[in-house]
Amino acid sequence: MTHAILVSGTDTDVGKTVFAAALVAALDGYYWKPVQAGLAGETDTEIVQRLANLPSERVLREVYRLTTAASPHLAAERDGVEIDVEGLAKPSVQGRTLIIEGAGGLLVPLNRSFLQIELFARWGAPVVLVASTRLGTINHSLLSIEALQRRRIPLLGVAFVGDENADSERTITTMGGVRRLGRLPHLDRLDAASLGSAFAANFRATDFLAPVPT
Repeated sequence: MTHAILVSGTDTDVGKTVFAAALVAALDGYYWKPVQAGLAGETDTEIVQRLANLPSERVLREVYRLTTAASPHLAAERDGVEIDVEGLAKPSVQGRTLIIEGAGGLLVPLNRSFLQIELFARWGAPVVLVASTRLGTINHSLLSIEALQRRRIPLLGVAFVGDENADSERTITTMGGVRRLGRLPHLDRLDAASLGSAFAANFRATDFLAPVPT
């Protein structure tokens, strides 16, 4: 059976892709981003492969590669397609953990009638919620935690990204009743070596393979 971990953000631009790269490298796993919205410059898949030093055979191709950097439902419409959620099945890989990165936040629409979080509920894999430490993170994070809990989606914990904000981190994890997995600081030089060192110094890989706290 494939062990999969879903990586979702509380919002866009919170550091989710960089964190996903660190996690897949630490677990020596596979990576998959099923829906890529925005093709200008490096895609998230290309960023993860570079920062995690992943061999190409452990990088699964996106199902949808959409031109516009926008919510998936809108990006798909602009490309003249509709995301078929019935065709988005969780892949099976052998012997390693599959890291699946979502598009933006939990409640982004994949089409006009289906939210990304509903797909996560179908898959049943545990989620790592990536949250920034900037202003507004308490509200975004607690809303995301509540949305996951309401749908009974297992939550491994929150991974913070950014400068230390001890009060916000403690408030989110205490009031949300979830585990603080660690905090990935901003790095002046972002490459595979520096990212790997930062993850090892601030997280424990075993926490991502342990049962979800109850």
